[in-house]
Amino acid sequence: YKLTMAYLEGVNEFIKFGPDPVEFKLLDIKKEPYTLDDIFYVYGYMSFSFAVALKTDPLLTHLQEKLGNDYIRELAYHSNSKSVKIPVYHRNLKRLTANFSGSVREILKDVPVPQFIGSNSWVAGARKTKNKKVILANDPHIAFAQPAVWYQSHLVTPDHEIYGFNLALTPFALLGHNRQIAYGITMFENDDIDLFIEDSTQTLEKHLEIIKVKDQPDVEFVVKKGKNGYVVNDFIDFDKNGSLITMNWTYITEPNNMLEASYRISHAQSIYDFREGVKLINAPGLNMMYGDARNNIAWFAAGKLYKRKNVASTKFFIDGKNNQREFFDFDSNPQAVNPPWNYVYSANNQPDAQNGEYYPGYYIVEDRAKRIVQLLKNNDQIDMNDMKEMITDDTSSNIKNNLAVITKEIIDVKLTGNERKALDILKQWKGDYKKEYVAPTIYNKFLYRFMYNTFADEMGAEMFDVFVDIPLFYHQVNYQVKKYNSIWWDDINTKKIKENREEIFTKSFHETITELEAQLGDDVSDWRFERVAQVTHKHTFDALKFLKPFFNVGPFPTNGGNEVINNQIFELNKEGVYKITAGPSTRRIIDFSDIENSVAILPTGQSGNIFSKHYKDQAERYLKGGFYKMELNHKTIRSFQDKLVLKPAQ
Repeated sequence: YKLTMAYLEGVNEFIKFGPDPVEFKLLDIKKEPYTLDDIFYVYGYMSFSFAVALKTDPLLTHLQEKLGNDYIRELAYHSNSKSVKIPVYHRNLKRLTANFSGSVREILKDVPVPQFIGSNSWVAGARKTKNKKVILANDPHIAFAQPAVWYQSHLVTPDHEIYGFNLALTPFALLGHNRQIAYGITMFENDDIDLFIEDSTQTLEKHLEIIKVKDQPDVEFVVKKGKNGYVVNDFIDFDKNGSLITMNWTYITEPNNMLEASYRISHAQSIYDFREGVKLINAPGLNMMYGDARNNIAWFAAGKLYKRKNVASTKFFIDGKNNQREFFDFDSNPQAVNPPWNYVYSANNQPDAQNGEYYPGYYIVEDRAKRIVQLLKNNDQIDMNDMKEMITDDTSSNIKNNLAVITKEIIDVKLTGNERKALDILKQWKGDYKKEYVAPTIYNKFLYRFMYNTFADEMGAEMFDVFVDIPLFYHQVNYQVKKYNSIWWDDINTKKIKENREEIFTKSFHETITELEAQLGDDVSDWRFERVAQVTHKHTFDALKFLKPFFNVGPFPTNGGNEVINNQIFELNKEGVYKITAGPSTRRIIDFSDIENSVAILPTGQSGNIFSKHYKDQAERYLKGGFYKMELNHKTIRSFQDKLVLKPAQ
């Protein structure tokens, strides 16, 4: 608390006496001092941005009511025992309308603050590395923005040192290392939000909230709380026979210990200290990755996990009478400490079963996890160069398998010349996302057409748009491609008794090539991926046409794509033009065999000041997969010419 208040005092001193940021001048907004509450709002927003349940649960409930259980049974929302899972190794350490999902999706699309989405991290143990010391890699996936999400900070005091990455207004580094320990995070993706259907006659707690809007009247609204959580009807279009829909979220029902947890983690002296800090995290759910100079490695799934009684699945709306939770002790959380296979990792994928059960969650498809395991499992000579290549790897582990089924099923009797060329390109593609390649352009257009032709007729166009925007979509891609018989293959808009997989694939392929010819021209060899997919790091002023060219960074073509390690995230759409909106918010590699030459990179730059030379000076190197050294040598640091000396006021 004392350190946090000192941090706030320093921030507020600059707010009071420092120059106004140009954004404040242009908007004519007065600066205000920050408070301790504001720090918790940052943690709260981070937690909220993981809230996949707000889009997934209403969608599944709607589809169940509209289509019935035969359709629901063929959706890949349940735990998959055959997918690549994070292995666990314990050691003793001393009911609704379609509007609900769509409304949440629209709200999140317009939020001007970066959302946390996914991440990769892996730690290679000493027996897996060339120099017999631990190496940790981490690249949290967050919505791209300018200024960049993280601020690098190297703090040294007489009894503490940490080279860390801080979110704005957070005093303690969520990512960090020193000469003794290194740690990183990925999103756990556990289910910590439940939505209840409740009786509208119950007595509600109420309080008034006010949002101040520049040059306009205040926006006032009443927050209502029922017996099981906060009422969401007033904020999201909903009509269910007068019922209340309430939200129960671990982040607001359990104590918020993120400040103390981040302090303990960043000040840990050992794996034991680190674990004690991780135990304090109730929400958001995080995979905490750890390695140290003593050759310990560990993965801890952090978050207060629970089981609901008398509830078959928490991914559908729950009867308000069934709000009974059994919380688990932290020792039951998925984790692995110094496992015999000598590495730990997380790609937001599903952890293995604990006590014979899978913890429910909105885990990401296995593709990145499978590729990470492919690259780690059989290599016992891993070094810094291997890690650099791995963290920028752009090859999908599943696309080639999917295409083997797809290309075999497409009827090739009546293919045009361009269709034959495109089919040959797909057959030869290894699933690697290079910006100059044509195959990713064809594949992603086909993927949208195939999934649209399979699901949109039953779901409806609006719900299909929600479906494309949630993790369930890519689970379903891998599942549906392999389904020879499926209730979803039938196009309910045709008179034919029932379509099959071959017909859907062939129809979708014809549409793909026809649309690409109209979009990109008749020369298939010119359908390069860089023509349809680019990344822009958007400033809040992106909404203002005359300012965004000055404040945005980009657009840039880039290697990488959805669900490869170099995860350049975009949403599929009918237009076939993909705005990459999220990806690695930093790439870090910490090598304990040469700790002073550990490296990192930011997507744009260290400064949020548009007039600074550091506003976007890392962007080009980031796109090329390069890095900068994270300098720990005190003698070298003191030799630098760029210095800022702060002295107490006289």
